[in-house]
Amino acid sequence: MGTTNGIALSPNEKVLFVNESAQRKIWMFDLDANGEVSNQKLFASFDDFGLDGMKCDREGNLYVTRHGKGTVVIFSPKGEILHEVKMKGMKPSNLNFGGPDGKTCYVTMQDRKCVEIFRTATVGKK
Repeated sequence: MGTTNGIALSPNEKVLFVNESAQRKIWMFDLDANGEVSNQKLFASFDDFGLDGMKCDREGNLYVTRHGKGTVVIFSPKGEILHEVKMKGMKPSNLNFGGPDGKTCYVTMQDRKCVEIFRTATVGKK
């Protein structure tokens, strides 16, 4: 693999997602009970902008920061783009879910040296 960066687990922890920042690819692997990975498949790829942090919500949607584009792209568990959230800054670096109901997405911004937030319809994976 190339420049690996973001990693995330599916809600049932049977799928491991790994992205390659510079190569702009997201891979998925089967993960067994012993933590062994197998069955590498391409989940998604882009022609532009880097990839950074990733997290899943409880429904298995994957949230990926697009470094240089200033967005967080949200994929369905099947790899379809559901939505892309525009940030104020251009370099989102990581994200996590929190807040009283678990539906607030906190995004660290490398260029703005701050955290931006947006609300989601689904609770984040713990």
